[in-house]
Amino acid sequence: MRIVIPGGTGQIGRVLDRALTAEGHDVLVLTRRPRRDRELSWDGRTLGRWAEAVDGSDAVINLAGRSVNCRYTPANQHEMLASRVDSTRVVGEAVAAAARPPRVWLQMSTATIYAHHYGTPHDEATGVLGGGEPDVPRYWDRSTDIAKAWERTQQDAPTPDTRRVALRTAMVMSPDRGGAFDLMLRLARCGLGGPIDGGAQYMSWIHDRDLVRAVRFLLDRDDLAGPVNLAAPHPVPQRAFMQAIRRAWGIPVGLPATRRMAELGAFALRSDTELLLKSRSVTPGRLRDAGFGFEHPHWPAAAVDLARRLRQRA
Repeated sequence: MRIVIPGGTGQIGRVLDRALTAEGHDVLVLTRRPRRDRELSWDGRTLGRWAEAVDGSDAVINLAGRSVNCRYTPANQHEMLASRVDSTRVVGEAVAAAARPPRVWLQMSTATIYAHHYGTPHDEATGVLGGGEPDVPRYWDRSTDIAKAWERTQQDAPTPDTRRVALRTAMVMSPDRGGAFDLMLRLARCGLGGPIDGGAQYMSWIHDRDLVRAVRFLLDRDDLAGPVNLAAPHPVPQRAFMQAIRRAWGIPVGLPATRRMAELGAFALRSDTELLLKSRSVTPGRLRDAGFGFEHPHWPAAAVDLARRLRQRA
């Protein structure tokens, strides 16, 4: 297959690029700073020569968008919104203008679109979208508003000949440097791998190899369109999530942190506490119903596998 990946130089893009290229697919990455033969220049906002690569391709997997690992200032949130909406809009324009449009467009979205809560996990059919939850900072509403606008931009694209899937993606756990697992392991190795604000908030996640397998599954299944949760079937509370990381690496203890301590730490790391404190409990209802099977459904075993691979790379 010929696959175009806008925004394919981030962690998820590197995971997919490696795997799909190794399988023999012709993968082209769109990036603002091309460095390899298989990378094409684009600005994420306007049509250009890159659109020629979309015409005649089999699939587009759009991952473009500013990183959420930042302070959630109004300026940064505006940039997160603009980078997601603009890139999705212009990908839709390229697909709509193609003489031979791709048969499928997988569009990155986020599990953050769901409401913060501690009850029954959200699936695509019964999940409650976020916004207006009581007892949470009101600026958290902005994250769900961004996610809704992101998906709406794909839904509104005039691409009737292309199947469209919104990938509501949980934290992707891979051994890559700079990824979520690497960051959390570094915190644990510094003694900071304990519960945060009690640790009851749920963490939704997906192992990188299951992410690749799920993307392959969605590329091939012509009957699946619309929102699909990319998340392992068993979200876990934050305290158990970090405990599994400590055990996988052989770290005996992790210090707990209050909400105020988390706020100070996030400020020092130029990140935001929403990433640590929002309870994200998401399950893959549509993948499960379509017959997809996870190789890594449980977090403790997945953490052991990731730690082993990270040690092998080191």
